[in-house]
Amino acid sequence: MTQSPGEESAPTPQELREQVEHTREELGQTVEALAAKADVKARAQEQAAAVKEQAAEKAAHVTGQIRDKAEQAKQLLKDKTPGPVLDQAAHAAAQVRDAASHAGQLAADKTPDSVREKTGRLAATARAKRTPLLAAAAALVVFLLVRRSRRRR
Repeated sequence: MTQSPGEESAPTPQELREQVEHTREELGQTVEALAAKADVKARAQEQAAAVKEQAAEKAAHVTGQIRDKAEQAKQLLKDKTPGPVLDQAAHAAAQVRDAASHAGQLAADKTPDSVREKTGRLAATARAKRTPLLAAAAALVVFLLVRRSRRRR
């Protein structure tokens, strides 16, 4: 049989095998892509990890800014406060620490064990989350100092 110029010859068995193998590879890739899209849990975990990383970066940045502002406020307060006042404040702080220590010891002696255990767990949690607590306290101090300076103007 002679072929006319527009007709193609039938594929050989080897060509058919190659086409089948190529189609299988494409199908396998398509199935993998669909499985990845269907794996909602993995996608959610990836998204959560990305959001967590962004939040950590933002928190570190904000914490750094707060520390800088708090240090500036501390230095400004120290520069504006006379020496005798600083000495009196240090002495008063020492007295307060001593009184608080004494009161704490009295409270510890009279506190039931169950309450002490719960308090210990709370203290451990506070220590573990100390950085955010300190950042919040620093932010509050800066806010109060800025508010105070604006009222004086």
